Amino acid sequence: MNTLTDFYQNLGPALSLLVILTFLLAGLVKGVIGLGLPTVAMGLLGLAMAPAQAAALLIIPATLTNLWQLAFGGHLTGLIKRLWPMLLLIFLGTAVGTLWIGMAGGHWVVRGLGAALLLYALSGLFLATLRVNPRHETWLGPLCGLITGIITSATGVFVIPAVPYLQALGLRRDELVQALGLSFTVSTLALAAGLLWRGALGSGELGASLLVLIPALLGMWLGQWLRQRISALLFKRVFFIGLGALGAHLLISA
Repeated sequence: MNTLTDFYQNLGPALSLLVILTFLLAGLVKGVIGLGLPTVAMGLLGLAMAPAQAAALLIIPATLTNLWQLAFGGHLTGLIKRLWPMLLLIFLGTAVGTLWIGMAGGHWVVRGLGAALLLYALSGLFLATLRVNPRHETWLGPLCGLITGIITSATGVFVIPAVPYLQALGLRRDELVQALGLSFTVSTLALAAGLLWRGALGSGELGASLLVLIPALLGMWLGQWLRQRISALLFKRVFFIGLGALGAHLLISA
């Protein structure tokens, strides 16, 4: 696509409305639980468009919200020192996956997205109490980074297995939020580089991605407001159940 107008003309009004509502919902989820914007966006948009097109739309909202997330907390230097092997392998894994697999938009990619969402939902529901022994971080972190990068390159979803791994490190709440922002930022930038290399991220896609930043930020504001009024644990359970159902649908119906 060469222009923003071309991008949305090709989508049509119904699909354009789906895009706006998707990023509003994705922003709301991130505002409540601190993650989930790319996952929700890729899951819902994957029902109606090619994964590469959906991934291009989330680049700017995901990058800016993740940079904001990692900028606050005061633990950035320590987290980089601890997590840099995993972060490096996320980037390299995405690069290798882009060259080897890519995001071609075939049925197997949609099924891969569904499987990634389902695994993420199951891990969120049942594996929250796992803990990683510190002596295993030297090899497990890079392995999780490599697998995360490859899955990112194929599906646009960068939560498996990075998020369960980070949750299992026993980080304090503010450290975990900042670590997730750091991991997601590296994954988003690596995904953007892969899409650019494959010619799937032009000026039209970037313009469209900038435009959906508005509903994403509005959704985040609503989510932060909602977080003060409902149980975050209850919302997280509902979120993972819904995400698992969406993943199962993509896996079966692709």
